[in-house]
Amino acid sequence: MTSASDSPSPAAVRLIATDLDGTLLRDDKSVSERTVAALAAAEEEGIEVFFVTGRPARWMTVVSDHVHGHGLAICANGAAVADLHAGGELVKVRPLERPVALDVVRALRAAAPGVSFAVELASGIHYEPAYPPLHLDPNATVAPVEKLLDEERPGAGIPMLKLLAHHTDLDPDAFLTLALAAAGDRAAITRSSPTALLEVSATGVSKASTLELCCAERGISPAEVVAFGDMPNDVEMLRWAGTSYAMGNAHPAALAAATGRTATNAEDGVALVIERIIAERRAPGRVP
Repeated sequence: MTSASDSPSPAAVRLIATDLDGTLLRDDKSVSERTVAALAAAEEEGIEVFFVTGRPARWMTVVSDHVHGHGLAICANGAAVADLHAGGELVKVRPLERPVALDVVRALRAAAPGVSFAVELASGIHYEPAYPPLHLDPNATVAPVEKLLDEERPGAGIPMLKLLAHHTDLDPDAFLTLALAAAGDRAAITRSSPTALLEVSATGVSKASTLELCCAERGISPAEVVAFGDMPNDVEMLRWAGTSYAMGNAHPAALAAATGRTATNAEDGVALVIERIIAERRAPGRVP
């Protein structure tokens, strides 16, 4: 599904940035042997690989064995950078301030009655009684979101990474559109779930903006980055990278943002592109 016209110059590629769910991972959340081999080959060629995901650091064990050299991953849609070599320790945090989150809560309650919330802290998730049992921590605090965000409560000094908002009845894209109109001027709002689940970060925080910071620290330009994604929370990253691929299973917004398209996550679409980049770099007679 990819084409030569979509290919970056192999010599120019210095970093690969890939989403996980629906992109690098298969539907059973595994990393195929083909993809493992492709990631290792990229690192052997001196190409850094960054996992860039909406997942919190505590959910990164699925790929922690496949992070080479630097060991870093961008998590929570850019709100944190985790060192997977150090058990997911957060080395950079771009928090959502509680007063801003409360403002967004009020706006979404008014715009979408029936919405329920969860709070993703650097230490774990806490949620309202009505929030659906998606990936919940049995040790979490269960309380109205206003109490979870109270700055006077114990543990309130822990950085907040995301506010999550769920609706049982609204269409996922319609919910995102509604939320952006109601509170998009106060925070960054996106989605990555097939359900009506929104992810709210601080203004300016996204996969793209944190990836840009990490690349700047390494002297890597957008033209030297190849990115992969499949959902609305990948759109900014796909636009920022010099070369980007939406998966064959991607949301229309991701397809429109990317410079190319590859096979589905079930067909190892990320590995397919990496293999082609590596093969071209290793081709006999190529000028280094």
